[in-house]
Amino acid sequence: MIEPQVFKANDIRGLVGGDHPEWDLDGARAIGAAFAVAFDLAGGEFVLGRDMRAGGRELSLAFAEGAMGQGADVLDIGLASTDGVWFASGHTHLPAVQFTASHNPATYNGVKFCLPDAAPITPELMQRIRELSYVELPEGEVRGSYRRDDLLPAYAAHLHSLVPLDGMRRLKVVVDAGNGMGGFTTPAVLGPLDVEVVGLFMELDGSFPNHQPNPLEPANLVDAQRAVVEHGADLALVFDGDADRCFIIDERGEVVSPSVVTALIARQELQREPGGTIVVNTITSRTVAEVVAAAGGRVAVSAVGHTRMKAVMASHHAIFGGEHSAHYYFRDFWGADTGMLAGLHALALVGRSGRPMSALAADLPQYAASGEINSTVADPRGAMTEVAEALADRGEVSWVDGLLVSTRDWWVSVRESNTEPLLRLNVEARDPDVVAALRDEALAIIRKDR
Repeated sequence: MIEPQVFKANDIRGLVGGDHPEWDLDGARAIGAAFAVAFDLAGGEFVLGRDMRAGGRELSLAFAEGAMGQGADVLDIGLASTDGVWFASGHTHLPAVQFTASHNPATYNGVKFCLPDAAPITPELMQRIRELSYVELPEGEVRGSYRRDDLLPAYAAHLHSLVPLDGMRRLKVVVDAGNGMGGFTTPAVLGPLDVEVVGLFMELDGSFPNHQPNPLEPANLVDAQRAVVEHGADLALVFDGDADRCFIIDERGEVVSPSVVTALIARQELQREPGGTIVVNTITSRTVAEVVAAAGGRVAVSAVGHTRMKAVMASHHAIFGGEHSAHYYFRDFWGADTGMLAGLHALALVGRSGRPMSALAADLPQYAASGEINSTVADPRGAMTEVAEALADRGEVSWVDGLLVSTRDWWVSVRESNTEPLLRLNVEARDPDVVAALRDEALAIIRKDR
């Protein structure tokens, strides 16, 4: 069983189990067969991974069963963070599949795909998988094989090779895994380093008993903020459920904006490659562009979303990219996003500079921001159009990636979510009062009865 709404633009995500599941083991088996045919994998191999969500092992094995029926060979790496699967794809030069629902609640599971070397799947290929999932495909002439391998040590070694970790002072770091895959990767990556780790919720538990695995929600950062102060730590790393995103908390317990993290890492990467290109999305803070220009680099702008960011990373041969959602992309990681590598860069910045994270952030150009504010709206396009009409005489209007209204001093973005039935508002300005006024004006339009 597969309800059509589980198919998103670039992945699969839906309810499993309970009274109203949207897909099940038979659905996973059908999707596996469709994937093998769409990727032309008869006689070819792919990487299969999964996170710690309940039922993930069974779903992934059903998927493997369907793919093997079409002649595909399976390399199952078992439990893995999503960036661990991207690594496996690059390391083996194979397409890959990860069973995860990322930051969604425990009742969800899903599938992420990539082409060989962690290249992003196209919407057209995703549509092909969707179409074939509803076709009863005949068994292939030769059944595919199944083998297992553990690539976690190779993943950790590769990350260590990409960050200047020499000359660091000893650091104390809080790691909030949120009972997600950060609890699996942290010992392998941080264990060999001269770092004292204060672990929060490191046990793998797909029911997420302590807080939801979404660090974009401020409530899910409170435990790490408190722990940094209580333990006198240098900083905290907070991972989402599948650990492809990482939020940074400074030594005061304050959240470091992902745009600030992007700017700091970009400047460090541009020291290694002067004149390189940095990719941002349409709602990244203008701080990043100013820092990149001062460091002699160039900026390329992408629409929001990991598949789009990866495509722009590849087309510009960009050295690094960052999104407001704490996805960070590295050319030396096949252009893919990895929360743990971004976390290592944050450790290197603090450990090698001898300065606290708050001071490093304070050096950058400062803007006030609303943060991302989500609203459930029956008529998203109508709401965006009304916001555009209200602000059109005050700024330049663009519809390249949702709605963006901008001036030299502020911008307002309203976009539909790629993964949830939500409208997302972001506002940035030099003046905090302007942010508050624009935020309230836009929200009044977005949330009014229609």
